[in-house]
Amino acid sequence: MKTNELLAAAEAILFAAGEPLELDRLAEALETDLEQARELARELAARMDARESGLCLVQMEDKLQLCTRPAYAECVRAALEIKRNAPLSPAAFEVLAVVAYHQPVTKAYVEQVRGVDCNHVINLLCQKRLLEERGRLDLPGRPLIYGTTEEFLKCFCMESLEELPPLPGKEEERGELPSAG
Repeated sequence: MKTNELLAAAEAILFAAGEPLELDRLAEALETDLEQARELARELAARMDARESGLCLVQMEDKLQLCTRPAYAECVRAALEIKRNAPLSPAAFEVLAVVAYHQPVTKAYVEQVRGVDCNHVINLLCQKRLLEERGRLDLPGRPLIYGTTEEFLKCFCMESLEELPPLPGKEEERGELPSAG
């Protein structure tokens, strides 16, 4: 690859990584040696500085990470806060209900109940701190299990999950009729 292609590839890799990436892993991905990867990182950082990009390349020992420039921290924080405070979609409420009533559950269980992929919704609910990872099941693939959080309880004005209304099927089992309201 040409230098410009290597720089673009390095930028794409660092962006996609989303966390610090070891320089030797970058070199391996770009099929270069460590010194060339180090030079590419210096050049990428210089180009980002020269064009006054909203991003900068940060080096921490032998790791690299793309970060927002400190000058834009407030704008980024405001945008993420807006996203975090966006109203929940019907799909998000459905996922919350499945998890709240059946926790701890795997993503596969939620998807089985809903019949659709729930990865994005579960990630969003984790970002909003309404769901959290509770560990892994001791099954092949060691799937993550999820549960509700204290933030979930606060958001829905509950002290405990025992305050959840009974499921319609559960009321009928006890001889009660669901309310018509």
